[in-house]
Amino acid sequence: MLDMFKSRADELKQKNAPLAARMRPLDFDEFVGQEHITGKGRAFRQAIEADKLPSVILWGPPGSGKTTLARIIASTSHSFFAPISAVSAGVADLRKAVNEAGERLGLNGQRTILFIDEIHRFNKSQQDAVLPHVEDGTVTLIGATTENPSFEVISPLLSRCQVVILQPLSDEQISIILKRAISDKVKGLGDLGLEVDGEALKFLVTVADHDARQGLNFLEAAANAAVTDDQNRRRLPVSLLEEVIGYRALKYDKAGDAHFDTISALHKTLRGSDPDASLYWLGRMLEAGESPLYIVRRLIRFATEDVGMADPQALVIAMAAQQAVHFVGMPEAKLALAELVVYLAAAPKSNSLYTAFSSVEDDIKKTSSEPVPLHLRNAPTRLMKEAGFGKDYKYAHDYEGNFVRQQNLPDKIKNRRYYFPGANGFEQEIRKRLKGWWPEKFAENEKNP
Repeated sequence: MLDMFKSRADELKQKNAPLAARMRPLDFDEFVGQEHITGKGRAFRQAIEADKLPSVILWGPPGSGKTTLARIIASTSHSFFAPISAVSAGVADLRKAVNEAGERLGLNGQRTILFIDEIHRFNKSQQDAVLPHVEDGTVTLIGATTENPSFEVISPLLSRCQVVILQPLSDEQISIILKRAISDKVKGLGDLGLEVDGEALKFLVTVADHDARQGLNFLEAAANAAVTDDQNRRRLPVSLLEEVIGYRALKYDKAGDAHFDTISALHKTLRGSDPDASLYWLGRMLEAGESPLYIVRRLIRFATEDVGMADPQALVIAMAAQQAVHFVGMPEAKLALAELVVYLAAAPKSNSLYTAFSSVEDDIKKTSSEPVPLHLRNAPTRLMKEAGFGKDYKYAHDYEGNFVRQQNLPDKIKNRRYYFPGANGFEQEIRKRLKGWWPEKFAENEKNP
């Protein structure tokens, strides 16, 4: 009797479930995307079908199929699927799942797949609690995470798991999933007689933002809001979709991978002298709510690290943008940031200063604290003068061109060279001056050691 009621409850639950849950693929033939691991003949799929899959961490963006793939793995391997959400579960829930898995294994030999969604939210002690049961084979762990497991999963657990990277779904793949939901009369919206033209479908694909779940949620919301016309048609024009969906939050976690990936994209496109791409990544960060002070701090670093002495004015403009962010605030200051980004992208590039100072730091760490040459020391007292402090120092302004040659480094590294000016921008002028003062440092085929 209880089984009958449970079966009925499961049936009602499935019927009333969100579209994204109802349309969840049941096997590899229905699964869309991730062909690099799920395609026929791929090692990962073969291991699943042979029931020899080790514990795995599925790392991929939202809506890429991590939970669906875990369920397919359980179904294909005839394993019991025990899902846990790291958002709400604790050690007690883990122990219960593991105990039940042990009993199941002992009674009928059925293996259990312990699926931990958002495993990166588990702290160290919670992850430690899973480790021995993965190690002794009581459970096969499938962890799902949107964050880099190298940083979020403890090393002992990570070393016992295969990390599988899932890619964002392409526009074409999202389109396939949406079309299937529109036409499916059993699990989807096929009975509604929806009419979705090419422009509307393209809009849905765009706002889905490579996330199948998000696309299906938007489609379902719009279908519920659509009104059947006199000809028994339920049309979903772009205007209705825009009204229903409203503002779309960009995928961006200010403490996660998206944060670091996007600032990396901005930095690298600036270095690549591409103002269009640089403005785009700046806009993405600002639209997602990134702190403008964080952005301008990174741009100041870029002005010194990647532009450097090729255009010393870059640092001046970067500091002016920082003052604009402080004084004017957002949203007005976004144009100051945009101006800075274009200036940096278009500026001549040189990392000579960065390389020079890195070499200086390296020498300081590797050598002892070499004494300052006597002639460079001040001699404010008689005793210091008698000790030779300041003796034979040559005052540059007393010489022609305000320059005089003398030793300025400690004896042990007196011939060491750190700064090698590049051939771009203002460094051409710097190079000309230095070569006139120190010709021996600019020999043929000079190299940065």
